[in-house]
Amino acid sequence: MPVAESNPQPVTSHPKSAEVVVSVRGLTKVFKDFWGRSKAHAVNDVDFDVKRGEVFGLLGPNGSGKSTTVKMLLGLLYPTKGHIEVFGQSPRHVQTKARIGYLPEESYLYRYLNSRETLDFFGNLFHLDKGDRDKRAEQLLEMVGLNQTRTRSVGEFSKGMQRRIGLAQALINDPDLIILDEPTAGLDPIGCREIKDLIIALAKRGKTVILSSHLLSDVEDVCDRVVIYYGGKIQAIGTLKELLAKPDTLRITTPVLPRQTMERVLEIIRKDAGTGEVRVDNPTQNLESYFLEVVEKAKQASQKTSGAQSGARVAEYLRGDVTAQPASDKVLEKLTLPTAAAAALIASKPAEPAVNEKKLDALTKAEPAPTSSQPTPQAKAEDLAKADEKLSSLLGGKKK
Repeated sequence: MPVAESNPQPVTSHPKSAEVVVSVRGLTKVFKDFWGRSKAHAVNDVDFDVKRGEVFGLLGPNGSGKSTTVKMLLGLLYPTKGHIEVFGQSPRHVQTKARIGYLPEESYLYRYLNSRETLDFFGNLFHLDKGDRDKRAEQLLEMVGLNQTRTRSVGEFSKGMQRRIGLAQALINDPDLIILDEPTAGLDPIGCREIKDLIIALAKRGKTVILSSHLLSDVEDVCDRVVIYYGGKIQAIGTLKELLAKPDTLRITTPVLPRQTMERVLEIIRKDAGTGEVRVDNPTQNLESYFLEVVEKAKQASQKTSGAQSGARVAEYLRGDVTAQPASDKVLEKLTLPTAAAAALIASKPAEPAVNEKKLDALTKAEPAPTSSQPTPQAKAEDLAKADEKLSSLLGGKKK
């Protein structure tokens, strides 16, 4: 996949007059159980717009409502209430769907088709003629780095390779709106960098990209604006510069200066710096720390969520006790030693014999041995007859 820029930067934000591609107002989705009772508020009264040529990020913990929002934007789920417009139409409008490319979180591909056949199949769904399908397939396979594996079945691909062919199928129809759900999952660092370069290149072409990802560094590299979900609600929305800046502090950046110069006032620093850059701006934190701060505030405000929660302690059996004996010894000890209650119960209860001692004695009581070292055949027969009679009497019957 070709690299668009050596150090790509997010596309600059677009003016308010830019075309609105996606408009969401009061979007709510409530999942119900068999009896019609509310089970989970996956999305709760969400509002946002996505403009043409913008890279828009959806962030949030697992189960916060991101994937549900994406599915409603695609027309795969019906909202409980609220309004969605995509290119001014309902998400279920067939002609509108032809302008959308979608890469789901899991690559749902026909495992027995190869790369070339996969792209040809999806191109045919959009009614592309044979010439266009062939041309686009060749270009896409080269772009995602799979032109050398075009004859291999997709089922043989690694997860990273499946993500690459999945991205190619999402672009086969040259969509105006591209929705990517975890596009870099399973990719190596080079593949991640190439995907981000591609997203930036698509935005520069006027394409609109909605990106859902848990890799905050990827979002920070490519997104113009982001929303942060928690508990189905938007907790923060804005450009990265707006969200990450700390307006209550200032930062002065200068070249390396002598210690004496660093101790002077700002005017003296400007004078001594010469041609070196002295910049005063708002320092920023990274996106990851801001994301965690927003989620923590939402938790402290008793915001409910149907998804995964953070802050749980590690299970006790995993933490262990480094000051005690080795873990293997402790496990054996717990398995072999009874609890105090069990030990007291065992001590108070007399042990019962496993067998009837009288019957055992009767069966095993030996007869006086003959004086000779080797018993005669007659003695052996008599011993067997006596033992047989005793056994019969013990069993309550007579020998027939």
